[in-house]
Formats: sequence, structure tokens, C-alpha cells
Amino acid sequence: MTNDYSDGVWIFGYGSLIWKVDFPIEDQAFGYISGYVRRFWQKSHDHRGTEESPGFVVTLIEKDTFLNFENTTDDEHDFKCWGMAYKIKSGEEDQVLKHLDHREKVLMNFLFINYNFFNDGYTIHKVKVYSDLPGEKTGPKVLLNNAIVYIGKEDNPSFGGPLDITTISKTVAFNVGPSGTNLEYFVNLFEALKSKSPHALDNHLVQLHSAVMNLVKSSIDQS
Repeated sequence: MTNDYSDGVWIFGYGSLIWKVDFPIEDQAFGYISGYVRRFWQKSHDHRGTEESPGFVVTLIEKDTFLNFENTTDDEHDFKCWGMAYKIKSGEEDQVLKHLDHREKVLMNFLFINYNFFNDGYTIHKVKVYSDLPGEKTGPKVLLNNAIVYIGKEDNPSFGGPLDITTISKTVAFNVGPSGTNLEYFVNLFEALKSKSPHALDNHLVQLHSAVMNLVKSSIDQS
């Protein structure tokens, strides 16, 4: 079966895809998706950790699920997750999507009905991407209607949440995997979002950054 890519294929990245784009693109946009929070609740057994000592990477938690997890209210969160959207170069869609399926360790590819089982599985979803950075007088606007996003849902085998900042920070600060340190992954994400707009840094990342940096500093001081 040939897939129809006449309108182009856009990928929304909220983790490593923000700073590591290893596939051909022909356009990009900075924006957010609504109704989700970003959390370091997904275990990484083969990139930023190991089977014996998994690291943590980001996933998205839907609003209703998140409110059930935490004793919180809608007023405490804006339920926006900022990231980068990329339009895959025309003619390269199938090849790039296969590459991303492997990179994101897809558990079930619901979009094209291909069932592939891996560890650390994410599933594919379609989302709208918006923009309303401070200074934009027009308010929120829809940039994309059907961007692809990879999400590690709470029923996937590598989901580790809910977790508190202290628990996550101890792993992120010191864990190492085949792709490098968990700290490198976290700092790259934090700095990439900060460079796009400080407005894009959610409270979870800011609190985790403070906790992680304190642990790293303490470790250096003691060495």
C-alpha cells in the first residue's frame, strides 16, 4: 500500500528532536501542543541508561490522566508543551518515518497499522500545533492540524511515572547509557528550549534543572 503524503508530513518533537534533527526536512516551526504536560517519566534502557539502571527521558501526559495522577488543579498548569515541528523532505517520508520509529522505539504504529514491538515503546498520535508567544498580538493560532507526535503512554512497559523531582534528579544527574549521559540529554533539552524562548520552559523542567544542578555541584565539590 502506498501512503498519501500529498499534504506533507510534519513531526512534533518535545524531547531530543528539538536539538537533534537527524533526517532531511524542508520546513520547521516552533510551537506547542495543548492538553498535555511534559514529564521525565519514561525509562530509557538503551539510550540514556541500561537494563540494570535505566535513565529517564521525556514523555507526554494527557491532562485527564495527569490530574488523576497528582493532587492538582487545572489552574496550576497551562497544559501546553512547547517544542519543534519539522516537515519531512518530500519523497523521504517512508524512510524518515521508519528511522523515527526505530529512534523512538515504537511499540505500536497506529498511524500506518504496522505492529512492531520494542522495548521503551512510544506510540504515534496526531496533534494540532499552536503558537502564541509573548508579543504576538493575534493570540493563539493553529500552525498545523495533523502533526505526528511520539508518546510513551502510561500503559507502555517503560513508563515509570508518576515520579517526584527528587527521584528523577538522582537518576538524571548520574546515569549513563549507550547514547551518553542522562545529564547531557536533560541539559540539551533545557538549553534548547531556553534558547527558543524562556516562556517555553515548563515548571517541571525548571524545578528539575535546579535539583539536578545542585546534585552535580555537590558531587564535584566532594570529589
